[in-house]
Amino acid sequence: MREIQIGGLVSFTTIDYPGKLSCVLFLVGCPLRCAYCSNPHLLSPGDGEYDPTRVFEWLKSRVGRLEAVVFSGGEALMQGDVVIEYMRRVRELGFKIGLHTNGFYPDTLARATDVVDWIGLDFKATREKYPDLTGQHIAYDNMMRSLNIWQSTGKDFEVRITCDPRFISTDDLLEIANILSSRGVKNIAIQKYIPHFEDGEHKTTASQRDVFFTNQQLRDKINSMFPSVTWRE
Repeated sequence: MREIQIGGLVSFTTIDYPGKLSCVLFLVGCPLRCAYCSNPHLLSPGDGEYDPTRVFEWLKSRVGRLEAVVFSGGEALMQGDVVIEYMRRVRELGFKIGLHTNGFYPDTLARATDVVDWIGLDFKATREKYPDLTGQHIAYDNMMRSLNIWQSTGKDFEVRITCDPRFISTDDLLEIANILSSRGVKNIAIQKYIPHFEDGEHKTTASQRDVFFTNQQLRDKINSMFPSVTWRE
């Protein structure tokens, strides 16, 4: 059986699994090509830079110091059952398992529900704008299937919306919020777009990026729709 491919590691974080002291493993490979991707070096499938056996041994040394291990990417579930098995081994050490996912692999997520404790699910744009942002015409429907699957588990999760003004407007954000509220989602995070790799032709301005956060009427409306809203600037 092939090994999990790990392309990056953050040894300590307090923000990637809410309420847990965690580390993050960044896995190689992603089916999407999002315009605002902050980890483009992880998109193409291939060999990871970190030996999974050595990482596992390091995780053993973190028992009692960390509470959770978060699998991110790229898209962690692109590596399929190899990832699920590695998660299972990590969980047996006593860690909670977190997953950051774009929801592209609902069937794989369904197989992982017994080992994953919490997910952060990306809701990237309205259905109409998803193909332009992600490069995939089925990404929206797959994400919604993943949301259905995870909600059926009753486990905790957060839906995250990154507000890239090139692909999402304040009206779009409100539309997404209405969809999620109507589905009974309790925790969402509104994330500011950070222009890591903009080219000269597709630049955004600070005011364009800030508009989601400075519009108090919008904030008040969305805050009233959910038990928990995190505004990440």
